[in-house]
Amino acid sequence: MEIRNLGGSGLRVSAVGLGCNNFGQRTDLETSRKVIHRAIDLGITLFDTADIYAGQGGSETVLGTVLGDRRKDVVLATKYSKPMAADGTKQGASRRYIMNAVEASLTRLKTDYIDLYQQHDFDPLTPLEETLRALDDLVRQGKVRYIGHSNFPAWRIAEAEFTARAMNVGRFVSAQDEYSLLVRDIEKDLLPAAEEYKLGLLPFFPLASGLLTGKYQRGAAAPADTRFGKAPALRDRYVTPRNEDIVEKLQAFAQARGHSMLELAFSWLAARPQVSSVIAGATRVDQVEQNVKAIAWRLEAEDLAEIDKITLG
Repeated sequence: MEIRNLGGSGLRVSAVGLGCNNFGQRTDLETSRKVIHRAIDLGITLFDTADIYAGQGGSETVLGTVLGDRRKDVVLATKYSKPMAADGTKQGASRRYIMNAVEASLTRLKTDYIDLYQQHDFDPLTPLEETLRALDDLVRQGKVRYIGHSNFPAWRIAEAEFTARAMNVGRFVSAQDEYSLLVRDIEKDLLPAAEEYKLGLLPFFPLASGLLTGKYQRGAAAPADTRFGKAPALRDRYVTPRNEDIVEKLQAFAQARGHSMLELAFSWLAARPQVSSVIAGATRVDQVEQNVKAIAWRLEAEDLAEIDKITLG
């Protein structure tokens, strides 16, 4: 497994990360245990979860139950700020909330520190100065090692960087955002901002919720046991005539070179300079094994140029 620095920080992560949102909902405890241990055995070190995953705390609880002595072998990343209560009392990035949220996550994860603590969404109600000072205090206390963010607009990324510099506090070292062969919007402004401020990019939905696996047939209904079959809103979001045209061309591109769509999707992301780790979920052991193998394809410059023609038009 290739190991990379997370942006300009000293934190080292595996080039393939494990998304843990399935634990505690789509996968039961024993299945989760098998997936987690197999991932570690294969060299995956980055485990990415969030307090809201699996019904508010379920995913973190599974990780805390399963990791045990292997906690020291992984980079544990979790998130805060999305609603953890229906009445709006538990969310955001205020000092008061962060200090409570981190203790709750530490308890569920059964650990005394979080390697990467990420703000899940930008909080327009809280000054960045307040958030950054609270996070810096957590780093100084040893409860958090590094901080990152997710779903921040590019201009907020710049604002956070300059605010941290002015306050002389710890800065965000990573950005977790949607990025795939079908969703390249961040290349316009967010990706250049991440590059300028040396943020490690952690792409989520690398397979566009499964459309890039090639398992869905054009014009055919999604099987009931698939993500699109269970979540029509996701299907409607990704299954568009444009995307289906692109997928057909990408399939032909990969097959002509003796590779799968999974290998193309992962290897293309891994080839992007700012990508530190490709985060992908797994509900079965064999999916983890496939994900680890999928970044082995070293795409040449002419391959990348051809892919740009297909995906960007």
